[in-house]
Amino acid sequence: MNIAISSDHGGNNLRREIIHLLEEKGIDYTDFGPQDDGSVDYPDFAKPVADGVASGEFDRGILICGTGIGMSIAANKVKGIRCALVHDVFTAKVTREHNDSNILAMGERVIGPGLALEIAKTWLEGEFEGGRHERRIAKLTELES
Repeated sequence: MNIAISSDHGGNNLRREIIHLLEEKGIDYTDFGPQDDGSVDYPDFAKPVADGVASGEFDRGILICGTGIGMSIAANKVKGIRCALVHDVFTAKVTREHNDSNILAMGERVIGPGLALEIAKTWLEGEFEGGRHERRIAKLTELES
């Protein structure tokens, strides 16, 4: 698995925690920054992750901002992206199983690092169930055209 990860200034600390998790699990990743804590615009950091996942360069992506909302909105503007804003373990599990989400968004100001790491682990380990959900994903794809 190859993960693209990024944040804005509001998600830098949590992004660093998630990077440690990826390293511990031996998961390849590319960090799109930012590399300092200065104020940045979240669409500028969501776009390279979303473009990379949509093109197939990366298997999945992780985006973090203060709430996760801005990053998820920005990522979902890119055709082929199914970015899920998640703040609990149950929805992390279900968004992989039912929605085949390819980007996870979280909010550093909403959840703490312990919960965020559990969410990320659950989401990274989750698999798409297919079956009846494939029809629904196809309908989402139709909405993009």
